[in-house]
Amino acid sequence: MSRKEIKALARIQIDGKIGAFFLVSLVGGFIGSIGSGFPLIGVIISLVLSSAMSLGMINIRLHVAFDRSYRPRVGDLFDGFRNFWPFLKVTLLSSIITILWSILFIIPGIIKALSYSQAPYIIAENPNMPVMEALRLSEQMMKGKKWEFSVLNLSFIGWALLSIPTLGLISIWLEPYMQMTAVNFYNDVKRDFEQFFYAPPPPPFGEQV
Repeated sequence: MSRKEIKALARIQIDGKIGAFFLVSLVGGFIGSIGSGFPLIGVIISLVLSSAMSLGMINIRLHVAFDRSYRPRVGDLFDGFRNFWPFLKVTLLSSIITILWSILFIIPGIIKALSYSQAPYIIAENPNMPVMEALRLSEQMMKGKKWEFSVLNLSFIGWALLSIPTLGLISIWLEPYMQMTAVNFYNDVKRDFEQFFYAPPPPPFGEQV
């Protein structure tokens, strides 16, 4: 899919669901921040909760892409608690590797971050996949796609600048637009690698595979 097609699909997917996305994001952000600012135990609690909420949000976005009739629901956020540990491991490990590369040189760190950008989605769909395998698969998926992904992200700069005169109100629409664009990019680049995945795309919430 072209960049234009990926973004156009995202606009279709979020149509009529902005309020639902906003509510889910608001609740997820609040729960994920619980425990922050406290001593070690608070940091651990916050890390677990934020990981579960992030995974819940990714699951919701994947389901929106899978089933256009599905509307984001706050209760579905808590689906992230089922497999938050593999998700936490992959996000932490990718962050650590990226930081280490960035300490040496900035550009290699950016390249590494782009290479691992699809790992959270991979592990969300395949929680039983080893973390290093998910990272390697993300690297393979992003070969020849890093510049394309960078340009896709940069294409939202104009919209982001509008958040200043609109006092941030446009972000209520912009955030799900960007999120679903990222999911559509992931679904597009993974087409040539689906033989390496452990599980099929997710069914709508409440249905069994």
